[in-house]
Amino acid sequence: DVQLQASGGGLVQTGGSLRLSCVGSGFTFDDYGIGWFRQAPGKEREGVSSISPGDGITYYSDSVKGRFTISRDNAKNMVSLQMNSLKPEDTAVYYCARSRIQHTTPTAPGLYDLWGQGTLVTVSS
Repeated sequence: DVQLQASGGGLVQTGGSLRLSCVGSGFTFDDYGIGWFRQAPGKEREGVSSISPGDGITYYSDSVKGRFTISRDNAKNMVSLQMNSLKPEDTAVYYCARSRIQHTTPTAPGLYDLWGQGTLVTVSS
């Protein structure tokens, strides 16, 4: 099956860290950019970060820049999102998605054609 599997969410205190993983299967992972999105209860979906295939160019939203780091390991078909200095406003369900278009960022969610199931991140104050 062609799918993305997101994992790594959990409950953490303010200032803590979590590492999310997104594993792809059933397709040539190296050919796709991967984006991370999040949606908090009652709020619109927000693009958080992305990493391009090949050159590994990264993007971060202003809300996470300097705190989150995205990386990819094509040998493992995996993209990771290291989240440090977490804040209560980071609480959300986090989704990963793929895009075949080079240098796509989460500012254009319509260019992502396959989405993972989401993993819940809860940051307590």
